[in-house]
Amino acid sequence: MAPAITTFLFIAFVSFTVVKVAFASDPDILTDYVLPPNTNATDASYFTYTGVRSIVNTTYPSKFTVIKASLKEFPGLLGQSVSYAILQFPVGSLNPLHIHPRATELLFVIAGSLQVGFVDTTNTLFSQKLETGDMFVFPKGLVHYQYNANGTEPALAVSAFGSASAGTQSIPNSVFNSTIYEGILAESFKTSADVIEKIESGLKS
Repeated sequence: MAPAITTFLFIAFVSFTVVKVAFASDPDILTDYVLPPNTNATDASYFTYTGVRSIVNTTYPSKFTVIKASLKEFPGLLGQSVSYAILQFPVGSLNPLHIHPRATELLFVIAGSLQVGFVDTTNTLFSQKLETGDMFVFPKGLVHYQYNANGTEPALAVSAFGSASAGTQSIPNSVFNSTIYEGILAESFKTSADVIEKIESGLKS
């Protein structure tokens, strides 16, 4: 059985303490921190997030799972230009093609191994196999993926982002689960409307 996820978390968070300096991209603030509108006072709980406790002393999920600590989940990140995501990869699972429109992603593999890659604007693929302890940077706004190709072991990674709200846009869902006319998609992909319909149906199932 794979080691408990708890074992790896401390190293991951310590390793990313400098990510704000390295990758900050949100607008600079002119105060020590930013409070929600119509709020004049706060306490330490505003700067504390407990949403990752759900994975402590638990086993891996049955499918790829992301636990985010972004501005949406953690208001204390407002103005701080940093956020995290915990990525849990069961055997053979995939984080499908996607982009982060507002931030660079720095991924740290803390258990198992991952096949990762991104495609730049010249359509060049940069792919790499990462082992435990390796890191990989995904430039802001570029299409990328992560895949656990290991047939026996799960994988765990932590991603840091240079924005409190990096955003995630799934390429398959944005293209095939939107209201784009099927004829436009068929012409764009040089295929038939029947093929487009099959892809759309598969994503909805």
